[in-house]
Amino acid sequence: MRAVATAGTLVCVLVACGRDADAPRGADGRPVAAESGLPQSQTVAGAVTGMPGQPGPGDVPLGGEAATPEPLDPTLAPLEDNPETGLLSQTGALAAEPAPTLPEPSPEEAAAVIRTYYAAINALDYPRAYALWSDGGRSSGQSPEQFAAGFADTSTVMVDIGPPGQVDAGVGSRFIEIPVSVRAQQADGSFRRYEGRYVLRRAVADGASAAQRAWRIASADLRETSSP
Repeated sequence: MRAVATAGTLVCVLVACGRDADAPRGADGRPVAAESGLPQSQTVAGAVTGMPGQPGPGDVPLGGEAATPEPLDPTLAPLEDNPETGLLSQTGALAAEPAPTLPEPSPEEAAAVIRTYYAAINALDYPRAYALWSDGGRSSGQSPEQFAAGFADTSTVMVDIGPPGQVDAGVGSRFIEIPVSVRAQQADGSFRRYEGRYVLRRAVADGASAAQRAWRIASADLRETSSP
């Protein structure tokens, strides 16, 4: 009985082994049941990422050097200089817009400065009159206190302004002469008369401020006359 059993067992083992040898096997080498219903592994062609395994047009060859790019069309403007892109290179940058040109002060404006000057004196506004001299008043040759003291005995000043002269050019400046006739009433009621001219100056050099470009009194040449 033991021998029969051993032989029977051997037969079963051989049959089973034969059956296992014919059975389909998985990737790990183990048999897989045909009726298991499990999905079978499938081999996918190409790379794991799904991208083509061979380089396409313009790709770098595998294991080789990068392809030489085609030369650019010399007739095409660089990207930075193409106005359609909105980009500008340093060499193609737009030039800064010029500063707006200020209107040139006219000879009549120079004459208006003299009228304003004597109006300020009559109003006892000596600081304003002093400031109408060039270089912040220093062209008068006096300090603000000395300037005001010069009108201590004057009650009223009347001025007649003649036609402005021709504008003369200097280095970075323009000059104009304004003829005047002045009558000054003194505190005692007497009058003193003066004839002469004022020379007004304004700056035209680059960088001059609006105040420097305006007409200001540069000098005066007034002489007292005997006529009332």
